Amino acid sequence: MSVDSYFHRISIVGLGLVGGSWGLALRSHGFQGVRIGSDRPEVLKRAVAVDAIDEAREDVADAVCDADLVILATGVGGILDQLPHLSRAVSHRALVTDVGSTKRLICQRAREVFDKEPMFLGGHPLAGKESSGIENAEGSLFENAFYALTLLSPDHLADERVQAFFGLVQSAGARPFVTDPTAHDRAVAYLSHLPQLLSSGLASLIAEQSDEEFLPLELAASGFRDVTRLAESPYALWRDICLTNIENIQAALEALIQKLEGMKMHLSDRELEREFKRALQLRERLRGAQRPD
Repeated sequence: MSVDSYFHRISIVGLGLVGGSWGLALRSHGFQGVRIGSDRPEVLKRAVAVDAIDEAREDVADAVCDADLVILATGVGGILDQLPHLSRAVSHRALVTDVGSTKRLICQRAREVFDKEPMFLGGHPLAGKESSGIENAEGSLFENAFYALTLLSPDHLADERVQAFFGLVQSAGARPFVTDPTAHDRAVAYLSHLPQLLSSGLASLIAEQSDEEFLPLELAASGFRDVTRLAESPYALWRDICLTNIENIQAALEALIQKLEGMKMHLSDRELEREFKRALQLRERLRGAQRPD
């Protein structure tokens, strides 16, 4: 079954970086159905101008009522707020999915309000960049990226709506990766949320030092710029992520603090060399894991 034969009308609620990129990816990869977008008027105007959507509807219920697929692409807090309302607004035949960076609370809320009609499938594209908004959306954003998918029930994997969405993810260039919501949130605490806080914390520290100790930023080379690239991400996006994954993030921060304390103690002996070797081995594993098939 082709994607177009199942999903004829796709509604995207939230047309920022990820939602806008979904709209652009659908068109650039040959989707022939109708793309409906819901957001603020100024965002909808921009989305239509860049051909990220075909129809613009400010009211969410109106945007999703006749959709075969609904993609919730707001922040995590917005997704949690929208789920109870969407369960009453969407068609019984529809599939509802999201792009939230945390999954446990979203899937828990979805389990409370959804059954099989309509069906919910948790989603998290492991792709993005530090710049947000429809103006930064790209049709190629998901290419060669893993796309985490969290099922509310194992038997949902056989549902034709879920299978059709797997095909849609693949057609956008991404690689589906099925995982448990709890395992997902622990993993991203270390692999996504910790790097963000490390980058923002380091940039904040240097901002303080440059003000108080006259630290010359002219000496900041590419390494510092690379490590602090994520510090450009907006707090509004990360507030809800931190609030919905706080225990895992706290554990990750504690582990990092212990690691840094250990490195501080071994600055003058060979144990520091072992840390560098472990780090290099991980980088080599990452290069292999991210290489396209």
